[in-house]
Amino acid sequence: MQKNKSDFNESVEPSDNHALENSTLIVATFSSFIGPFMISAVNVALPAIQADFKISAVVLSWIATSYLLSTAVFLVPIGKIADIYGHKKFFVLGLSLFVAASFFSAFAPTITILISLRVLQGFSAAMITTTGMAILTSVFPIQRRGRAIGIYVAAVYVGLSVGPTVGGALTHHFGWRSIFLTVVPLGLLSIFIAVKHLKKEWKGMPGEKFDLTGSIIYGFSLVALIYGATLLPNSMAYFIVGFGIIGIIIFTAHEKSIQYPVFELKLFKNNRIFAFSSLAALINYSATFAVTFMMSLYLQYLKGFNPQEAGLILVFQPIVQAAFSPISGRLSDKIEPRMIASIGMSLTVFGLLQLVFLSPKTPVIYIIGILILLGFGFALFSSPNMNAIMSAVEKRYFGIASGVVSTMRLLGQMLSMATATISFAIFLGNAPITQSNSTLFLHSLKIVFLIFALLCMIGIFFSMARGVLRK
Repeated sequence: MQKNKSDFNESVEPSDNHALENSTLIVATFSSFIGPFMISAVNVALPAIQADFKISAVVLSWIATSYLLSTAVFLVPIGKIADIYGHKKFFVLGLSLFVAASFFSAFAPTITILISLRVLQGFSAAMITTTGMAILTSVFPIQRRGRAIGIYVAAVYVGLSVGPTVGGALTHHFGWRSIFLTVVPLGLLSIFIAVKHLKKEWKGMPGEKFDLTGSIIYGFSLVALIYGATLLPNSMAYFIVGFGIIGIIIFTAHEKSIQYPVFELKLFKNNRIFAFSSLAALINYSATFAVTFMMSLYLQYLKGFNPQEAGLILVFQPIVQAAFSPISGRLSDKIEPRMIASIGMSLTVFGLLQLVFLSPKTPVIYIIGILILLGFGFALFSSPNMNAIMSAVEKRYFGIASGVVSTMRLLGQMLSMATATISFAIFLGNAPITQSNSTLFLHSLKIVFLIFALLCMIGIFFSMARGVLRK
């Protein structure tokens, strides 16, 4: 739904309460850090968890998958519920559940209980993600919103970048259970700040009814899509993904037929800025998320670096992202977000194309330069694009919009990994990566990087064609 003039004027009124803005920014930044930190830190500890519980690789994978699936399923429904009953209420509840799930995960006696607690973590992370961004957007007027969103996004990248290092150190010295305890103090501090300083409640759609039927259809469909993607290229995966697609079609028809849908389809139908910005986000994550995964394999198998050395090289990308995201966010307060985001996507295309020419003899300094370029491109895209999405909708849709963009991120991440997996399956089959098939491995990497570059070229179109936010 395109914003009318009165909506825009209401959103740009300057805020007199800078203390509220500062408190909101602090608590939102803390909350945006702990989720990505937990994901990346726990991934490093998976071998230690496997040794402790003596489980198979398939069961082990569910420690990560259960969290992502739970988060993805609940993002949009929680966004709608929070719009009805209050963003702050569900933000504090989400933080409380996340802290509790993290604390009890540290003492989980069985793998079943640990995975169950990871589902609860994912559910609470969905509550934090949707409501945190909605509150941030509600508190900050449009002329200062981009900077705040930039800091919020930077905290995500900081969490992703320090997670492996801190998680590895904690696992080595104190065991994997200590990782879950590290976020407890930060979560408790966030709860304290939110309760003490965020006195106001924000509701977008008070009095509306919640669409439980649509939420159930949506949840099962999304599980099928994401879980099916993790099984690719297994033949069963196509059946499960197909079931998910059919479910989404049924869900769409259902949402069109009811008065209070859980997902506002008209945001995509009538709001070009929101629709194209969301598609650009999906494409960007689809084309970039697996880059770190593939570059880690390249550095270790073809360049001969150990995991620690590879990690030190790869950390350049998220550091640059974290450093420049607030700057690009602030720029998007003054310059049309589509211009900055499109430049960022263009730099990403250039960086991905450079990766197509990798060889076993490529200098490390050149690789670092490409990673820095990609990090800079990601930073220019992410914050302005998020600013465009949240600023393109009315206040009553902030929760849903936040849930949608987070869902796009998760779907993009899964599609990105699925693309890499399919390429490996085609060129390597079930064979492990060795010196004898290193040429095929490198070829599969180049194909994936080329596909990603082409995807980003399409993303540039959606980014530029989204329209003008400020008239």
